[in-house]
Amino acid sequence: MKTTLKLEEVMMFVLGIYLFSLLDYPWWWFLVLILTPDIGMVGYIFGNKIGAFCYNLFHHKGVAILIYLVGAYFSIPLCQLIGVILFSHSALDRMLGYGLKYDKGFKFTHLGEIGK
Repeated sequence: MKTTLKLEEVMMFVLGIYLFSLLDYPWWWFLVLILTPDIGMVGYIFGNKIGAFCYNLFHHKGVAILIYLVGAYFSIPLCQLIGVILFSHSALDRMLGYGLKYDKGFKFTHLGEIGK
């Protein structure tokens, strides 16, 4: 099952790359921006509960899809870009075993404990 889930995330990452290719931004933007959603980790400065909330906000695929769709509906390329980056980053993270966080601490995710 673990392999199946990782393959699913690989395909979502590929979808993110495809969606990015439909936008009118140079490819290097994707490479530069792909790690920016990790800014959500800054919330851990204020404790585990706020940290988990901030991290999950920046790594929730539903939020990413909503932002992308708002951008598509209202023809706002920047919103589409933000949605694609958030979505792609989340898929990449989950491929690597980094899931949404529980408020017990950074290493406790919906995919299991990091480092086990």
